[in-house]
Amino acid sequence: MRVALLNDSFPPVIDGVANVVVNYGTVLQKMGHEPLVAVPDYPDVHDDYPFPVLRYRSLDTTKLFGYRAGYPFSAAAIDALQAFQPEIIHSHCPVASNLLARTVREGLRVPVVFTYHTKFDIDIRTAVRGHLLQNELIAALVRNVQACDEVWTVSRGAGENLRSIGYEGDYIVMENGVDMPRGRAGEAMIQRVDEMCGLQPGVPVFLFAGRLRWYKGIRHIVEGLAKAMRAGADFRMIFVGDGTDRQAIETLCAQAYIMPKCVFIGAVQDRELLRAFYSRADLFLFPSTFDTNGIVVREAAACGLGALLVRGSCAAEGVTDGRNGLLMEENADDLCRKVLFACAHMDEVRRIGEKAQEELYISWDTAVARAQERYRAVIENSRSQPAPHRRDLFPLVSDWVEMVNRTREISQQVIDMLR
Repeated sequence: MRVALLNDSFPPVIDGVANVVVNYGTVLQKMGHEPLVAVPDYPDVHDDYPFPVLRYRSLDTTKLFGYRAGYPFSAAAIDALQAFQPEIIHSHCPVASNLLARTVREGLRVPVVFTYHTKFDIDIRTAVRGHLLQNELIAALVRNVQACDEVWTVSRGAGENLRSIGYEGDYIVMENGVDMPRGRAGEAMIQRVDEMCGLQPGVPVFLFAGRLRWYKGIRHIVEGLAKAMRAGADFRMIFVGDGTDRQAIETLCAQAYIMPKCVFIGAVQDRELLRAFYSRADLFLFPSTFDTNGIVVREAAACGLGALLVRGSCAAEGVTDGRNGLLMEENADDLCRKVLFACAHMDEVRRIGEKAQEELYISWDTAVARAQERYRAVIENSRSQPAPHRRDLFPLVSDWVEMVNRTREISQQVIDMLR
Protein backbone atom coordinates (compact mmCIF):
# COMPACT_ATOMS: atom_id res chain seq x y z
CA MET A 1 0.00 0.00 0.00
CA ARG A 2 1.00 3.59 -0.61
CA VAL A 3 0.05 5.44 2.59
CA ALA A 4 0.27 9.20 3.10
CA LEU A 5 0.78 10.06 6.79
CA LEU A 6 0.01 13.68 7.73
CA ASN A 7 0.60 15.50 10.99
CA ASP A 8 1.39 19.01 12.24
CA SER A 9 3.97 17.91 14.84
CA PHE A 10 7.10 16.02 13.84
CA PRO A 11 10.76 16.11 14.91
CA PRO A 12 12.46 18.39 15.85
CA VAL A 13 9.27 18.67 17.93
CA ILE A 14 9.20 15.93 20.56
CA ASP A 15 5.72 14.86 21.60
CA GLY A 16 3.58 11.74 21.64
CA VAL A 17 1.91 12.22 18.26
CA ALA A 18 5.18 13.06 16.49
CA ASN A 19 6.52 9.78 17.92
CA VAL A 20 3.42 7.96 16.62
CA VAL A 21 3.95 9.20 13.05
CA VAL A 22 7.65 8.29 13.09
CA ASN A 23 6.77 4.75 14.19
CA TYR A 24 3.91 4.36 11.69
CA GLY A 25 6.27 5.35 8.89
CA THR A 26 9.10 3.12 10.13
CA VAL A 27 6.98 -0.01 10.65
CA LEU A 28 5.00 0.40 7.40
CA GLN A 29 8.28 0.71 5.51
CA LYS A 30 9.61 -2.40 7.28
CA MET A 31 6.44 -4.29 6.31
CA GLY A 32 7.06 -3.55 2.64
CA HIS A 33 4.54 -0.74 2.19
CA GLU A 34 5.29 2.72 0.78
CA PRO A 35 4.67 5.46 3.36
CA LEU A 36 5.14 9.16 2.68
CA VAL A 37 5.09 11.51 5.70
CA ALA A 38 3.93 15.08 5.00
CA VAL A 39 4.65 17.59 7.78
CA PRO A 40 5.25 21.35 8.18
CA ASP A 41 8.67 22.74 7.38
CA TYR A 42 11.08 23.82 10.12
CA PRO A 43 14.16 26.04 9.72
CA ASP A 44 17.42 24.12 9.25
CA VAL A 45 15.78 20.71 9.72
CA HIS A 46 17.47 17.57 8.40
CA ASP A 47 15.36 14.44 7.95
CA ASP A 48 17.09 11.08 8.21
CA TYR A 49 14.41 8.38 8.29
CA PRO A 50 13.87 5.06 6.49
CA PHE A 51 10.85 6.64 4.77
CA PRO A 52 10.55 9.81 2.65
CA VAL A 53 9.45 13.05 4.36
CA LEU A 54 7.68 15.84 2.50
CA ARG A 55 8.13 19.22 4.20
CA TYR A 56 5.76 22.02 3.18
CA ARG A 57 5.18 25.67 3.98
CA SER A 58 4.42 26.40 7.63
CA LEU A 59 3.33 29.17 9.97
CA ASP A 60 5.10 29.80 13.28
CA THR A 61 2.50 28.98 15.94
CA THR A 62 4.98 27.64 18.50
CA LYS A 63 4.06 30.25 21.12
CA LEU A 64 0.40 29.20 20.93
CA PHE A 65 0.60 25.43 20.48
CA GLY A 66 4.26 24.42 20.85
CA TYR A 67 4.73 23.52 17.17
CA ARG A 68 4.46 25.07 13.71
CA ALA A 69 1.20 24.76 11.77
CA GLY A 70 1.30 23.72 8.14
CA TYR A 71 -0.31 25.86 5.42
CA PRO A 72 -2.87 23.34 4.08
CA PHE A 73 -3.34 24.96 0.66
CA SER A 74 0.31 24.79 -0.37
CA ALA A 75 0.26 24.04 -4.10
CA ALA A 76 3.64 22.31 -3.91
CA ALA A 77 2.47 20.00 -1.12
CA ILE A 78 -0.79 19.16 -2.90
CA ASP A 79 1.02 18.44 -6.18
CA ALA A 80 3.62 16.23 -4.46
CA LEU A 81 0.99 14.23 -2.57
CA GLN A 82 -1.13 13.74 -5.68
CA ALA A 83 1.96 12.66 -7.63
CA PHE A 84 2.65 10.07 -4.90
CA GLN A 85 -0.82 8.57 -5.63
CA PRO A 86 -1.60 7.26 -2.12
CA GLU A 87 -4.25 4.58 -1.77
CA ILE A 88 -5.20 5.96 1.64
CA ILE A 89 -4.45 9.14 3.59
CA HIS A 90 -4.00 8.93 7.36
CA SER A 91 -4.18 12.27 9.18
CA HIS A 92 -3.10 12.62 12.80
CA CYS A 93 -4.06 16.28 13.34
CA PRO A 94 -7.60 17.67 12.94
CA VAL A 95 -6.55 21.14 11.82
CA ALA A 96 -4.09 21.89 8.99
CA SER A 97 -3.26 18.24 8.26
CA ASN A 98 -6.93 17.34 7.86
CA LEU A 99 -7.53 20.29 5.55
CA LEU A 100 -4.57 19.19 3.41
CA ALA A 101 -5.85 15.59 3.42
CA ARG A 102 -9.31 16.71 2.27
CA THR A 103 -7.80 18.87 -0.48
CA VAL A 104 -5.73 15.95 -1.82
CA ARG A 105 -8.76 13.64 -1.58
CA GLU A 106 -10.65 15.93 -3.95
CA GLY A 107 -8.17 15.19 -6.71
CA LEU A 108 -7.60 11.47 -6.06
CA ARG A 109 -10.87 10.17 -4.58
CA VAL A 110 -9.08 8.08 -1.96
CA PRO A 111 -10.28 7.65 1.63
CA VAL A 112 -9.06 9.73 4.56
CA VAL A 113 -8.63 8.12 7.99
CA PHE A 114 -8.19 10.41 10.98
CA THR A 115 -6.81 9.46 14.41
CA TYR A 116 -7.88 11.56 17.40
CA HIS A 117 -4.89 11.58 19.76
CA THR A 118 -5.29 14.69 21.88
CA LYS A 119 -8.04 16.56 23.70
CA PHE A 120 -7.75 19.51 21.34
CA ASP A 121 -10.59 21.38 23.05
CA ILE A 122 -8.35 21.73 26.13
CA ASP A 123 -5.43 22.88 23.95
CA ILE A 124 -7.67 25.49 22.30
CA ARG A 125 -9.12 26.74 25.58
CA THR A 126 -5.59 26.98 27.00
CA ALA A 127 -4.15 28.86 24.01
CA VAL A 128 -7.05 31.11 22.98
CA ARG A 129 -8.90 33.66 25.08
CA GLY A 130 -12.63 34.28 24.84
CA HIS A 131 -15.38 31.65 24.97
CA LEU A 132 -16.94 32.73 21.66
CA LEU A 133 -13.70 32.32 19.73
CA GLN A 134 -12.87 29.07 21.56
CA ASN A 135 -16.27 27.61 20.64
CA GLU A 136 -15.92 28.69 17.00
CA LEU A 137 -12.51 27.03 16.71
CA ILE A 138 -13.75 23.81 18.35
CA ALA A 139 -16.77 23.74 16.01
CA ALA A 140 -14.47 24.15 12.99
CA LEU A 141 -12.28 21.33 14.30
CA VAL A 142 -15.28 19.01 14.68
CA ARG A 143 -16.47 19.78 11.13
CA ASN A 144 -13.00 18.90 9.91
CA VAL A 145 -13.12 15.53 11.72
CA GLN A 146 -16.68 14.83 10.58
CA ALA A 147 -15.57 15.15 6.93
CA CYS A 148 -13.18 12.16 7.16
CA ASP A 149 -14.10 8.72 5.83
CA GLU A 150 -13.24 6.93 9.07
CA VAL A 151 -12.30 8.13 12.55
CA TRP A 152 -10.01 6.28 14.96
CA THR A 153 -9.34 7.12 18.59
CA VAL A 154 -6.49 5.86 20.74
CA SER A 155 -8.79 4.94 23.65
CA ARG A 156 -12.46 4.71 24.55
CA GLY A 157 -12.08 7.85 26.69
CA ALA A 158 -10.67 9.75 23.72
CA GLY A 159 -13.72 8.79 21.68
CA GLU A 160 -16.06 10.01 24.42
CA ASN A 161 -14.15 13.30 24.61
CA LEU A 162 -14.57 13.71 20.86
CA ARG A 163 -18.30 13.09 21.22
CA SER A 164 -18.48 15.60 24.08
CA ILE A 165 -17.29 18.45 21.82
CA GLY A 166 -19.91 17.77 19.15
CA TYR A 167 -18.71 14.87 16.97
CA GLU A 168 -21.69 12.70 16.01
CA GLY A 169 -20.16 9.93 13.89
CA ASP A 170 -18.76 6.48 14.65
CA TYR A 171 -15.20 5.77 15.74
CA ILE A 172 -12.91 2.76 16.11
CA VAL A 173 -10.45 2.37 19.00
CA MET A 174 -6.96 1.77 17.58
CA GLU A 175 -4.33 1.73 20.32
CA ASN A 176 -0.84 3.12 19.86
CA GLY A 177 2.23 1.00 20.46
CA VAL A 178 5.59 1.48 22.13
CA ASP A 179 8.94 1.62 20.33
CA MET A 180 10.84 0.26 23.32
CA PRO A 181 11.52 -3.47 23.59
CA ARG A 182 10.15 -5.33 26.57
CA GLY A 183 12.83 -5.44 29.31
CA ARG A 184 15.12 -3.23 31.36
CA ALA A 185 17.86 -0.99 29.98
CA GLY A 186 21.50 -2.01 30.33
CA GLU A 187 23.21 -1.52 33.68
CA ALA A 188 25.71 0.96 32.21
CA MET A 189 22.87 3.29 31.13
CA ILE A 190 21.13 2.91 34.50
CA GLN A 191 24.40 3.81 36.22
CA ARG A 192 24.53 6.91 34.03
CA VAL A 193 21.10 7.94 35.34
CA ASP A 194 22.35 7.44 38.92
CA GLU A 195 25.27 9.77 38.22
CA MET A 196 23.13 12.40 36.42
CA CYS A 197 20.62 12.57 39.27
CA GLY A 198 22.79 11.77 42.29
CA LEU A 199 20.64 8.76 43.24
CA GLN A 200 21.45 6.55 46.22
CA PRO A 201 20.47 2.89 46.78
CA GLY A 202 17.46 2.32 49.03
CA VAL A 203 15.78 5.69 48.39
CA PRO A 204 12.50 5.40 46.41
CA VAL A 205 12.67 7.09 43.00
CA PHE A 206 9.56 8.56 41.36
CA LEU A 207 9.45 9.63 37.72
CA PHE A 208 7.36 11.87 35.46
CA ALA A 209 8.00 11.97 31.68
CA GLY A 210 6.17 14.23 29.26
CA ARG A 211 5.43 17.87 28.51
CA LEU A 212 5.77 20.07 31.57
CA ARG A 213 2.29 21.61 31.48
CA TRP A 214 -0.03 22.08 34.41
CA TYR A 215 -2.82 20.16 32.70
CA LYS A 216 -0.71 17.01 33.04
CA GLY A 217 -1.62 16.92 36.75
CA ILE A 218 1.84 18.07 37.86
CA ARG A 219 0.44 20.32 40.60
CA HIS A 220 -0.94 17.17 42.29
CA ILE A 221 2.55 15.61 42.07
CA VAL A 222 4.27 18.57 43.72
CA GLU A 223 1.68 19.15 46.42
CA GLY A 224 1.22 15.42 47.09
CA LEU A 225 4.97 14.84 47.44
CA ALA A 226 5.24 17.84 49.78
CA LYS A 227 2.59 16.25 52.00
CA ALA A 228 4.42 12.90 51.86
CA MET A 229 7.69 14.58 52.83
CA ARG A 230 6.04 16.22 55.84
CA ALA A 231 4.72 12.77 56.78
CA GLY A 232 8.31 11.52 56.92
CA ALA A 233 8.82 9.97 53.46
CA ASP A 234 12.22 10.12 51.79
CA PHE A 235 12.33 9.97 47.97
CA ARG A 236 13.78 11.46 44.81
CA MET A 237 11.52 12.91 42.09
CA ILE A 238 12.78 13.07 38.48
CA PHE A 239 11.03 15.20 35.85
CA VAL A 240 11.96 14.26 32.27
CA GLY A 241 10.63 16.64 29.64
CA ASP A 242 10.20 20.32 28.94
CA GLY A 243 7.34 22.72 28.40
CA THR A 244 6.03 26.24 28.83
CA ASP A 245 5.15 25.69 32.50
CA ARG A 246 8.55 24.34 33.55
CA GLN A 247 9.70 27.49 35.33
CA ALA A 248 6.42 27.79 37.24
CA ILE A 249 6.64 24.11 38.24
CA GLU A 250 10.19 24.57 39.52
CA THR A 251 9.02 27.61 41.48
CA LEU A 252 6.22 25.60 43.09
CA CYS A 253 8.70 22.84 44.02
CA ALA A 254 10.85 25.45 45.75
CA GLN A 255 7.87 26.98 47.55
CA ALA A 256 6.82 23.50 48.71
CA TYR A 257 10.40 22.85 49.99
CA ILE A 258 10.82 19.68 47.91
CA MET A 259 13.25 21.15 45.36
CA PRO A 260 16.28 19.45 46.99
CA LYS A 261 14.57 16.11 46.32
CA CYS A 262 13.75 16.97 42.67
CA VAL A 263 15.78 16.74 39.46
CA PHE A 264 14.66 18.44 36.22
CA ILE A 265 16.36 16.72 33.29
CA GLY A 266 14.75 18.50 30.34
CA ALA A 267 13.78 16.82 27.07
CA VAL A 268 15.54 13.51 26.37
CA GLN A 269 15.87 12.53 22.69
CA ASP A 270 18.09 9.51 23.32
CA ARG A 271 15.57 6.66 23.56
CA GLU A 272 18.02 4.34 25.33
CA LEU A 273 18.66 6.98 27.98
CA LEU A 274 14.90 7.50 28.42
CA ARG A 275 14.54 3.74 28.76
CA ALA A 276 17.18 3.85 31.52
CA PHE A 277 15.15 6.46 33.43
CA TYR A 278 12.10 4.15 33.30
CA SER A 279 14.26 1.21 34.38
CA ARG A 280 15.80 3.05 37.33
CA ALA A 281 12.56 4.48 38.78
CA ASP A 282 10.36 2.65 41.28
CA LEU A 283 7.01 4.24 40.35
CA PHE A 284 5.83 6.38 37.44
CA LEU A 285 3.65 9.31 38.55
CA PHE A 286 1.18 10.30 35.84
CA PRO A 287 -1.94 11.91 37.35
CA SER A 288 -3.05 13.34 33.99
CA THR A 289 -6.68 13.45 32.87
CA PHE A 290 -5.65 15.32 29.72
CA ASP A 291 -3.90 12.49 27.89
CA THR A 292 -6.05 10.26 25.72
CA ASN A 293 -3.75 7.24 25.74
CA GLY A 294 -0.58 7.91 27.69
CA ILE A 295 2.14 6.32 25.56
CA VAL A 296 4.54 7.07 28.40
CA VAL A 297 2.55 4.70 30.65
CA ARG A 298 3.10 1.89 28.11
CA GLU A 299 6.78 2.87 27.76
CA ALA A 300 7.13 2.59 31.53
CA ALA A 301 5.38 -0.79 31.45
CA ALA A 302 7.82 -2.01 28.78
CA CYS A 303 10.61 -1.47 31.33
CA GLY A 304 8.73 -3.14 34.20
CA LEU A 305 7.72 0.16 35.81
CA GLY A 306 4.21 0.49 37.23
CA ALA A 307 2.30 3.78 37.14
CA LEU A 308 0.14 5.81 39.53
CA LEU A 309 -2.83 7.04 37.47
CA VAL A 310 -6.11 8.87 38.02
CA ARG A 311 -9.02 6.49 38.36
CA GLY A 312 -11.28 6.71 35.28
CA SER A 313 -8.72 8.57 33.13
CA CYS A 314 -7.89 7.49 29.58
CA ALA A 315 -4.34 6.61 30.66
CA ALA A 316 -5.81 4.22 33.27
CA GLU A 317 -7.79 2.13 30.75
CA GLY A 318 -6.83 -1.52 31.24
CA VAL A 319 -5.24 -0.85 34.64
CA THR A 320 -6.46 -2.66 37.77
CA ASP A 321 -5.56 -1.03 41.07
CA GLY A 322 -2.97 -3.07 42.95
CA ARG A 323 -2.47 -5.53 40.08
CA ASN A 324 -0.78 -3.81 37.12
CA GLY A 325 -0.87 -0.25 38.42
CA LEU A 326 -2.02 2.04 41.21
CA LEU A 327 -5.13 4.23 40.92
CA MET A 328 -5.84 7.47 42.76
CA GLU A 329 -8.49 10.13 43.01
CA GLU A 330 -7.64 13.38 41.27
CA ASN A 331 -6.20 15.28 44.24
CA ALA A 332 -2.92 15.78 46.10
CA ASP A 333 -4.11 14.06 49.28
CA ASP A 334 -4.73 10.76 47.51
CA LEU A 335 -1.45 11.00 45.61
CA CYS A 336 0.28 11.46 48.97
CA ARG A 337 -1.47 8.40 50.37
CA LYS A 338 -0.41 6.24 47.41
CA VAL A 339 3.18 7.51 47.54
CA LEU A 340 3.40 6.68 51.25
CA PHE A 341 2.08 3.20 50.44
CA ALA A 342 4.70 2.77 47.70
CA CYS A 343 7.54 3.87 49.99
CA ALA A 344 6.47 1.29 52.59
CA HIS A 345 5.80 -1.57 50.13
CA MET A 346 8.55 -1.45 47.51
CA ASP A 347 8.44 -5.22 46.87
CA GLU A 348 4.73 -5.00 46.01
CA VAL A 349 5.36 -1.98 43.77
CA ARG A 350 7.99 -3.97 41.84
CA ARG A 351 5.51 -6.84 41.43
CA ILE A 352 2.96 -4.37 40.04
CA GLY A 353 5.59 -3.23 37.51
CA GLU A 354 6.16 -6.82 36.40
CA LYS A 355 2.40 -7.27 35.84
CA ALA A 356 2.26 -3.99 33.89
CA GLN A 357 5.01 -5.32 31.62
CA GLU A 358 3.03 -8.52 31.02
CA GLU A 359 -0.42 -6.97 30.51
CA LEU A 360 -0.11 -3.36 29.27
CA TYR A 361 2.78 -3.51 26.81
CA ILE A 362 2.01 -3.40 23.09
CA SER A 363 4.72 -3.09 20.43
CA TRP A 364 4.50 -0.81 17.42
CA ASP A 365 4.77 -3.87 15.16
CA THR A 366 1.53 -5.19 16.65
CA ALA A 367 -0.22 -1.81 16.63
CA VAL A 368 0.64 -0.99 13.00
CA ALA A 369 -0.22 -4.55 11.88
CA ARG A 370 -3.73 -3.94 13.21
CA ALA A 371 -3.83 -0.56 11.48
CA GLN A 372 -2.75 -1.99 8.11
CA GLU A 373 -5.56 -4.54 8.24
CA ARG A 374 -8.03 -1.74 8.87
CA TYR A 375 -6.47 0.28 6.03
CA ARG A 376 -7.28 -2.61 3.69
CA ALA A 377 -10.90 -2.68 4.84
CA VAL A 378 -11.28 1.10 4.41
CA ILE A 379 -9.76 0.97 0.92
CA GLU A 380 -12.03 -1.93 -0.12
CA ASN A 381 -15.09 -0.14 1.26
CA SER A 382 -14.13 3.00 -0.61
CA ARG A 383 -13.64 1.13 -3.90
CA SER A 384 -16.91 -0.76 -3.57
CA GLN A 385 -18.92 2.43 -3.08
CA PRO A 386 -19.98 4.73 -5.92
CA ALA A 387 -17.83 7.85 -6.15
CA PRO A 388 -19.35 10.39 -3.74
CA HIS A 389 -20.42 13.77 -5.06
CA ARG A 390 -18.60 15.59 -2.27
CA ARG A 391 -17.74 19.01 -3.70
CA ASP A 392 -15.45 18.91 -0.68
CA LEU A 393 -12.98 21.57 -1.78
CA PHE A 394 -15.43 24.46 -1.52
CA PRO A 395 -16.65 23.58 2.01
CA LEU A 396 -13.14 23.15 3.39
CA VAL A 397 -11.92 26.46 1.94
CA SER A 398 -15.18 27.98 3.15
CA ASP A 399 -14.54 26.61 6.66
CA TRP A 400 -11.08 28.17 6.66
CA VAL A 401 -12.32 31.58 5.43
CA GLU A 402 -15.37 31.48 7.71
CA MET A 403 -13.17 30.80 10.74
CA VAL A 404 -10.93 33.77 9.92
CA ASN A 405 -13.90 36.07 9.24
CA ARG A 406 -15.76 34.90 12.34
CA THR A 407 -12.66 35.64 14.43
CA ARG A 408 -12.67 39.19 13.07
CA GLU A 409 -16.41 39.56 13.77
CA ILE A 410 -16.02 38.37 17.35
CA SER A 411 -13.09 40.73 17.87
CA GLN A 412 -15.22 43.62 16.55
CA GLN A 413 -18.13 42.61 18.82
CA VAL A 414 -15.82 42.72 21.82
CA ILE A 415 -14.53 46.17 20.79
CA ASP A 416 -18.10 47.46 20.34
CA MET A 417 -19.12 46.02 23.71
CA LEU A 418 -16.20 47.71 25.45
CA ARG A 419 -17.08 51.02 23.76
